[in-house]
Amino acid sequence: MKVAIEMGAAPGGAKVPLDLEELLATRLLVQGNSGSGKSHLLRRLLEQSAPWVQQCVIDPEGDFVTLADKFGHVVVDAQRTEAELTRIAGRIRQHRVSVVLNLEGLDVEQQMRGAAAFLNGMFDAERDFWYPVLVVVDEAQLFAPAVAGEVSDEARRTSLGAMTNLMCRGRKRGLAGVIATQRLAKLAKNVAAEASNFLMGRTFLDIDMARAADLLGMERRQAEMFRDLQRGNFVALGPAMSRRPLPVAIGAVETSARSVSPKLTPLPEAMEDAHELIFTAGPEEIQRPVRRPPPPAPTPTADIIAQLSRVVAEPVPEAQPVFPLIDETEREAAIAKVVKEIVEDPDAAFRSDSVLYQDFLVRCRIRRVQGEPLPLAAFRRRIAVAKSGVEGETAHSEPWLQALSLSSGLPEDVQGVFLIVAQAAVTSAPCPSDAALARAYGSHSARRARRLLAYFEEQGLVVVRTDFHGKRSVAFPDLGCETAPGDPDAPDHAATQQAAE
Repeated sequence: MKVAIEMGAAPGGAKVPLDLEELLATRLLVQGNSGSGKSHLLRRLLEQSAPWVQQCVIDPEGDFVTLADKFGHVVVDAQRTEAELTRIAGRIRQHRVSVVLNLEGLDVEQQMRGAAAFLNGMFDAERDFWYPVLVVVDEAQLFAPAVAGEVSDEARRTSLGAMTNLMCRGRKRGLAGVIATQRLAKLAKNVAAEASNFLMGRTFLDIDMARAADLLGMERRQAEMFRDLQRGNFVALGPAMSRRPLPVAIGAVETSARSVSPKLTPLPEAMEDAHELIFTAGPEEIQRPVRRPPPPAPTPTADIIAQLSRVVAEPVPEAQPVFPLIDETEREAAIAKVVKEIVEDPDAAFRSDSVLYQDFLVRCRIRRVQGEPLPLAAFRRRIAVAKSGVEGETAHSEPWLQALSLSSGLPEDVQGVFLIVAQAAVTSAPCPSDAALARAYGSHSARRARRLLAYFEEQGLVVVRTDFHGKRSVAFPDLGCETAPGDPDAPDHAATQQAAE
């Protein structure tokens, strides 16, 4: 079904439609300096398309929460844990509810982490819930910065990865990204390059004008026009709007933002007692007298002479530790228990490592695990080993220790799959099915699981064989062991059992 919404008017007064179905397939990039009317444009787009498509707004300033009163959007306060935001995002896709993620009140790093967890939850939704969603990200340069800033590298990588998934891989999952930024130079190029529709507003810097002209297919001498654009006027280009650069004045909106541009207000009339108002404390102010500590009493001369004449210094008592000593055995057992609980969670296989790591830190605090928390790299390794399920004497056997050594040279995201197959070989168990390997990798694709086995074989780590009955077995030459034949098309019994529990 083709739905055209009206965004505004061209210079001649003709209406400028936007093909909503084409926008869902080709995405949109909006650029304009502060005060150019970007938020007004996004509000017009959201209001006009609200009856036709589910919407999700990533709102760093809380400007779009007013959509809830008029159009029924649910406001999600981002002051929650990342795990909660991820689960809420999954339920949003399941029930097809339009939402505004309000990030107001959080610092920049918290906003990046919250938005990343929310976008990852929408991206990782079940295939049955891949309905079309218009995902609008205001101030996108905060979540996909072109260069590192004052935030931690981990937060930047997590946020940039979520934005890249939205713009590069989101279309097949029904996610249509609409991103707005003040400057193209501040936005990561791999995120901006995935948009096929553009609305360029007023900008003044030469580098931004030149890049905007290049994206619209205009000559460099025409780039000066972006300095002369009035507020609320943009130049449109893209399959959803126009095949040629088209000036458009954005139409009116029905709702308004909570924050508006500052207006000049006359100063109050001159007051004769202004000096008294400034320098006299009001009745509600509490005055506390400044108290200086008394000077120390002078040390008697006899005491000073006695200290100087003392030959042998008094033994200094042994310092007592400020914090209680850490029982490493108890701490290791607690960490292992937390990791096991996370692995046994049926939803854990399809969550990102950053989300699982935050869940791990919260569980450790709840159980009062002493000492410094595990770094992210060590946590990923623990998860990979825990997925194999090796326990007892097998965990200390020579073949298994050698398998752990071989896995350390593989990329972190495939170590868990390798160890699951190695565990089956060490214990002579049937070869895991494609469904079990895919779940260990965090995917539902059986084809991807087969590609992983082919990758291990290319690295010279395994030899994959299929007998005449279609049963698959995997041999490990370096370990001197081999799995029993297993059906590659068998269902994932472990996942089914966890879901039933």
